[in-house]
Amino acid sequence: MCPRWWVVDAARGERMSEDEEVRPSDRVDTTTMHPARRYNYWLGGTDNFAVDRESADAIDRITPSARLGARENRWFLQRAVRYLALRGVKQYLDIGTGLPTADNTHEVAQGVDPSTRVVYVDNDPLVLVHARALLTGAPEGATAYIDADLRTPERILADPQLSRTLDMTGPVALILAAVLHFIRDDEHPERILRTLVDALPVGSYVVASHATFEYLPPDVIARSAGLDPDDRFNPRSAERFAELLTGAGLRLVEPGVQSVAQWWPDEAPQPRPRKQDVGVNAAVARVVQ
Repeated sequence: MCPRWWVVDAARGERMSEDEEVRPSDRVDTTTMHPARRYNYWLGGTDNFAVDRESADAIDRITPSARLGARENRWFLQRAVRYLALRGVKQYLDIGTGLPTADNTHEVAQGVDPSTRVVYVDNDPLVLVHARALLTGAPEGATAYIDADLRTPERILADPQLSRTLDMTGPVALILAAVLHFIRDDEHPERILRTLVDALPVGSYVVASHATFEYLPPDVIARSAGLDPDDRFNPRSAERFAELLTGAGLRLVEPGVQSVAQWWPDEAPQPRPRKQDVGVNAAVARVVQ
């Protein structure tokens, strides 16, 4: 368990401890949907607001696979973390972690090796409110939280809490679960990935999942466009997802890019849904250069 709860305020760039009057709840906007809270609703959580539920329900009416996709994505994340933990990975950088639920990254990894160290990163103030739930774990290990955005990878990498918690000269698993599809092409996802991967030593891994429309009928895709007025949601094909990963100098681990429902399916709840009913691809990749 961390001896002191603290975060980095991305707006001020200053460290804050619980000795200061920190009120992250003041930053929570209950009138604007946030993907982390919508995801929480799909997973059956209660840390969401009416605007998040309305957005989720609107998506469900057009693409009923969204809720199942969220759950399958969560199960993929847990399987992938366990897969790496059993292979000796003891450090994790989880960006876009979302709201705490059961079997978070540190719980799965520390269940295999209690000395595992995890840094969580998210930009939702409500996740910050609940950060203490993410900062508990096996006393032999360590967990930390940074309030930051994937679109500013340099800020994440320069944060002193990262260097305090993780040894960036040894293997690290970078987790990007259901977050890359919120990066628009004009925000240069290739550059973001390359910046993060370049900071990882050879032998590190990337665990990533990405929404896709490639299995949806054209009429459903057309109707879905109206649910994303600011073009924040950018589903990509399995081929394009693979290009993002390999273009960042990563080598895909077998079985490569697969539906989250089909990545190591024998270890997942049965029966397995069809990839057409999930709409999320996933992969584990290794840093080789």
